[in-house]
Amino acid sequence: MEENIADGSIDHTESRAVPHAGPGIMLLTASMRLLYKDRRAGELCQQIIRCHDGKTAHGVLPSAVASLVDQIGKTLTVRTDPKDWEQIQLRRVVNTLHSSVLLCGTALIDQTHAQQRILIVISEVGIGAWQDKVLVQAKETFHLTARETTVVRHLLKGWTNKEIANEMNLAEQTIKEYFKRIAEKTRATTRTGIVMTIIHSGLRHALAPPSPQVSVPTMSSLPIELVGAA
Repeated sequence: MEENIADGSIDHTESRAVPHAGPGIMLLTASMRLLYKDRRAGELCQQIIRCHDGKTAHGVLPSAVASLVDQIGKTLTVRTDPKDWEQIQLRRVVNTLHSSVLLCGTALIDQTHAQQRILIVISEVGIGAWQDKVLVQAKETFHLTARETTVVRHLLKGWTNKEIANEMNLAEQTIKEYFKRIAEKTRATTRTGIVMTIIHSGLRHALAPPSPQVSVPTMSSLPIELVGAA
């Protein structure tokens, strides 16, 4: 059984100074209403749409994204426990003219089950340098130990506690303790929250040029883009 890091909202930020590299993030409802989409996700979505003759679903979503969200929504009808979604990640690869794009999706469920959100991380396959930069910067920013950094590296691959424990030749309970410490250092409250905090913080420090004033929207702010009612 996976250790449950209590569900809760995460401080999801995006620096507008981040250059066009790395992954993008989208947050939607199960009914495919778009709540949040950062700049990189928008670029990759347009890349997919252009490659598929401009076809979209629900107005602005690439068909592949809509299909993945629909699949997650159907899974949500039978897998409603937040603990289940610490283990579930649905993936899909979409080919475009320039590269392949990887879509990774999971559900975010609060403890009261009052809200269900679907998180999509979208990135170009084969571009792995950003991940190393993210880990180096995250280690420095959050004062992660070498072992904690290794745990985060495997978490970014979507591995379970058991898989990480086997790879590191450690007890699963030890991995759970590492996650508790990582959660405290990143101030995240879920495994997904840890991933998003690490990615955004790492990319912001590793890739963004110096800027005296950066506008940083948060998850609690109004959605950046909205899809019209279906």
